[in-house]
Amino acid sequence: MQETNRETVGTGLGPPLGLAFSVSVVVPTCGRMDLLDRCLDALSRQTLPGSAFEIIIVDDEPNHNTLHLVAGWRARTLDRGPRLVYVANSGQHGPAAARNLGWRAAQAAIIAFTDDDTVPSPTWLAQGLAAFNENVDVLCGRVEMPLPATPTDYQRTARQLETAEFVAANCFCRKSILERLDGFDERFTEPCREDSDLHFRLLGIDARIVRAPQALVVHPLRPAPWGVSLLHTHRAVFDALLYKKHPGLYRAKVEPAPRWDHYLAVGALLLALAGWLAGSALVFGLAGLAWLGLTARLCLQRLRGTAKTASHIAEMIVTSALIPPLAVFWRLAGAVRYRVRFT
Repeated sequence: MQETNRETVGTGLGPPLGLAFSVSVVVPTCGRMDLLDRCLDALSRQTLPGSAFEIIIVDDEPNHNTLHLVAGWRARTLDRGPRLVYVANSGQHGPAAARNLGWRAAQAAIIAFTDDDTVPSPTWLAQGLAAFNENVDVLCGRVEMPLPATPTDYQRTARQLETAEFVAANCFCRKSILERLDGFDERFTEPCREDSDLHFRLLGIDARIVRAPQALVVHPLRPAPWGVSLLHTHRAVFDALLYKKHPGLYRAKVEPAPRWDHYLAVGALLLALAGWLAGSALVFGLAGLAWLGLTARLCLQRLRGTAKTASHIAEMIVTSALIPPLAVFWRLAGAVRYRVRFT
């Protein structure tokens, strides 16, 4: 993004401009004031000296409230640092574009990425830098997502973040590597697959990637509305883009095969509808039973090991009926949009 797409405040904090920081922390945000405040509080408590790092807040929904929040933290940390920078994103939006604005504005040679809804541990930066030596290009820290003993289906799915190979919510990367790759692909306009794409491109240039589990970021899961899984089905569009760019790695690391159960459920539903329109009770009955069976199978899979409250069971029944047609629609929409044979 161009210089004209950002507005900064807080450039007088920490060391004088031109004095190198050990690390620049980039945090994209989008109007979630309470979460950003919590994240900044955690970053202000780092054991790494405040003079050793800067925090770059990229506001993807620029507003005065976020600017004032950053300015408030600027005043609170004026005597000890870190340097705080506010960047208003007036160009392409989305987490990928916001992170690109952030790292391009950074002064340090090492960029640490996290999100506004995380709580970095006090030793996050110190531990990450301690493991980041001259033989490392990228470092992946550990993400913890505290959940109840019996989670919902949404919570269990979200917890996969803990075992992901590469998560932008906790990673350190050389700025020179980001410059070489031109950062994140800004076509990923939602928080979906943009970090997987960067990871796959890092693998493509044989970047030296290490893991540092002691560099911890806690990622509390926010409450979700009833039926949240339906709201996420449209993200399959970005699966199509990721598949187009990295078909082999996509099949190896994301989805070994298409969701044929979804296609079968949609096929059975369409056949039942055709039977009803044609007045064929046999076709309607057999196809309807097949659709009911496939829907029940999906519902039971999602309920296994998860909460059995009445509300959650009802949610699983309703969404298990709706997810296959929605998922297939968005997968095909992605295939058309990005002109790729993606099923």
